[in-house]
Parts: sequence; C-alpha cells; structure tokens
Amino acid sequence: MSRARRRSGKAAEVISSCPDCGAWGVMYAGCCRGCYDFRRGHPAAPCSGCGRTLPVKHDYCRACWLQAALQAADPPAVTAVDLAAVRHHQLFFAGTNKMRGPRSGVRRRAALGKASPAEAPIRPVRDADGGQLQMHLPGPTRAFDHGLHAEPDNPCLVRARRVAATIAETRGWNTKLAAELDRALVICLSGHPETVQFTHSELVGILHRYGPSITRTAEVLDRIGLYHDDRAAALDGWCENKLADLAPGIAADARGWISRLRHGGPRSRPRAGDTVRVYVRSAHPVLAEWSTRSDHLREITRADVTAAIAGLTGYRRRQRLIALRSLFQYCKASRTIFADPAAGIRAGPSEAEPVIMPLTAAAIDDATAAARTPAARLALILAAVHAARPEAIRTVTIDDVDLPNRRLTIAGVTRPLDELTHHAISQWLTERRRRWPGTTNPHLIINKQTASNTRPVSENALTTPFRGRAAGLEALRIDRQLDEALTRGPDPLHLAAVFGIDDTTAIRYADAARRLLTTPAEQHGPAS
Repeated sequence: MSRARRRSGKAAEVISSCPDCGAWGVMYAGCCRGCYDFRRGHPAAPCSGCGRTLPVKHDYCRACWLQAALQAADPPAVTAVDLAAVRHHQLFFAGTNKMRGPRSGVRRRAALGKASPAEAPIRPVRDADGGQLQMHLPGPTRAFDHGLHAEPDNPCLVRARRVAATIAETRGWNTKLAAELDRALVICLSGHPETVQFTHSELVGILHRYGPSITRTAEVLDRIGLYHDDRAAALDGWCENKLADLAPGIAADARGWISRLRHGGPRSRPRAGDTVRVYVRSAHPVLAEWSTRSDHLREITRADVTAAIAGLTGYRRRQRLIALRSLFQYCKASRTIFADPAAGIRAGPSEAEPVIMPLTAAAIDDATAAARTPAARLALILAAVHAARPEAIRTVTIDDVDLPNRRLTIAGVTRPLDELTHHAISQWLTERRRRWPGTTNPHLIINKQTASNTRPVSENALTTPFRGRAAGLEALRIDRQLDEALTRGPDPLHLAAVFGIDDTTAIRYADAARRLLTTPAEQHGPAS
C-alpha cells in the first residue's frame, strides 16, 4: 500500500498499514496504537496461528486474537477452539477494533484452561423460550454492562441518586466526581433489594475493578440505610498480634486490660489509641518473658516486677512501671489476682530534663527551603510565627481567619495577624480558589483528597514536605515559644497568654530561657 502523510500541529503523522495486524490508519512508532501497546506487554515468539514471529499472548499474536474474537462461537469469550480455527485475517481500520472479553481476563483464562474453578465465569441462565434472564448484583467475577444490567427505576437507586445529588451540590463536586459516583451507585444498586445491606468488603469486591471511590459510595449507601462497616480496627489487629505469643492466662488478662483502656469503664475514661499503643508496647516484652515460666499473672511476685524495670532508666523505666501498674490494678479490680505486686514500687529519682536549645540558623533555612508550595509555606509560618501545633494547623477553618481586621484564631486563641502571615494566607486562598473553585470544605488548608469532602488534611500530608529536614513543624513551634521567652523575659504568665499553653509548659519554657540567659558570672556568689 502507498504511504500518505498529513500534518497535525508540529508533528507529522504517518498513515500506512500496520506490519503486525495489517490495519490501515495512523501509525504510532511504526505500527498502530493497539499493536504498540500489545508489543509493550508481550514478548516476541512464533505465533501458533499464522506462524509469524510477533509479540504473542498465550502463543497467539494480536491479529489472531482479533480474528478469533470476530468469529467466536460464544462471544465475548474466546476459547482455544476459536483460536485454532483462525485461517485468515479480516482487514480493518486502525482504532476500530479490539480484543473482546472482560478486563480481568477471568473468562479468557478459564476458556484456555488456566483458571481455577473459583474463577470460572458466571454464565447467564436462559429462559425456556430462549430469552435471557438478567443477572443481579455484579459479583467479583462478573463485568458490569451499563446498557444491559442497569435498572434506573430501581427504588434504591432512585433514593441513592437523590442523596448523591444533594451531597455533590453541597460540597461543590465537579461533574467528573458526580458521574463517577453515579456509575458506582448504578453498578451496586441495579437489581438490589431494599432490605439487604452492603458490607464494606462486598463494596471492595464489586467496585475495585471500576475505580470509583468506595468511601463516597459507602457514605451514600449509609445515608439510605444500606451499608454496614465490617472493617476491623487496625488497633485491634495490632493488639492481637502482640498477645499471640503470650500464655493463655496472661493473654486473657491483658486482653481485658486493653479493652478497658480503649473503651473505659465505670471509673475510668477511654484512652487515646496512641496511649494504648504506648502502654502495650511497654508491657509486652515483660509479659512475653513471664509467659515462658508462668501461666497466669497471679504467679507474678513483687521481685518479678522489680526485676522487669531494673535495667531501665529515665522515662523508659517510668513508662514500663506505669503500664504494669495499670495492668495489675485492672486485674486486682477484676479479682483475677489476689494482690497487686506493683503497688508501692517507685520509679526512682527522675532525671533532670535537658534544657531546650534554640534552633540554628542553618536548620531554620533548611526548613524554609523545604516549603515550596503555598500550603507548605503557610503551615511553616503558622508554626514558626504563631507556634501552632500540626493538629491546630490542620483544623484551622476559613471562619478563623479575619483578613480585613487582621485577626487569626488558632486553638481558641485569637491573635493579631502580622504582615508575613497575612500575605501567606492571601496567597494560599488565591491558589485554593484557582484549584478548587467549588469546594465547600471549611478548613483553611486542603488538598485534592479533602477538596471533595469536609475532612481536614491528614497530619502526614501536612508534615511530609519537612520530613528528613533539620527542623520540622514541631521543632519550629518549640523554637518560637523559646524565642518569645528569651526576647520578652522568662515570664510564664506572658507565655501562657500569648500562646494559650498550660501553666506547666509555660514554666518549663521560662525555666529554659532563664538558664540560657544566666551568664557564668551570675552563677557564682561574691565570695567566689
């Protein structure tokens, strides 16, 4: 065939016949785009159908696969019999044909005898008069055909679409997000009865191949009463892994203690997840060692507890002793032990806390260089100028910023807005309006994950730009409070009023500033 060329912008497109499949059209790197993609994923070898040395998939080239799909006895499935029956290749235009079948390839693998029985395709049941019955919920081995299986009149789908439209309008979603959610709802609710709920694991199995957000789909289903979250908490799995190597009696007491820490009791409040991890991590090595020689905590003596903390010093010693005291107090209250072996044991004299030292200029410059985006620069300024914690920066809302009156509220404390912070907030708000003009997220700092909902950004997303640097957001916050104490004098009342910190923290910063401001001459009396 003759070759032709046409211009498209700056590059010349070659129109010719593909050397692999014979298709006529625009060539991409010497072949049609379909064969180009096929070459990238499959090695070259002699084709079992046409005998040519080309990229092959299961011993057949793309041209033979296309021809087998065209003359398949049971489309869209292509079997080994269909491939063996190929005797010629039908010519076609490039970009108008493709190999048929589900994206997962389950039916094709089953037809070629390379799939397990659990992966066997679900075939539709045919009625007695030859008509095809409609299959309902798309299971993990079935592809959803929007035109064939969709039921727009399903009552569940109608209610879910109404709820999704309300959420999309209130949160300012773009048309792409709204269309993605609508497709996910059609896939899940077409043919679905109103009394059956979806579990989270079922949603993952149904929607993982189509790519929509399972979180947004679950939110809509939850609002119409068709969702049940069956996910286990990550902390529960972590705790069970820690208890797996303990003796049964000790593990039973430790499991009850962890449950009391997590959920609280008649006279105890629930503890935060991080606190539970610290307690369990501190007590686990001791419990594992006791499990090698004891079956129950009632066999543990005061000497065992003393030996468990003997090799530790400082905060690690106090941490382990506090965890063991909490465990034995729970066991004593539950009457699983006769006496508390940890009662009356003291952690020993506490070591003097190190003096807080100011950051060097190089460390501050390194952190400043890491803030390359408007959001990162704003987070840096809020920590370095206003001494805001990362958690407080995440939760600052638009309503907390008063640009005309130059006021800013962080963690409930209202303070004046300096010129640097005013410029950074203005620059970030301009960038925010440009990137997400329709978002209704009330928080000041957002990203592409939170622009379509009302959640704050994660602490990990906030601190990632400063990871591995000489100073992070927390170090900048501490340096700012110490700098205020050095500049205005070691006055705890002033520090508490300016930064909203408690009395103990303010006294600690004032004491650190007093030590740094005291010269060697002032440390000696007149006699010396």
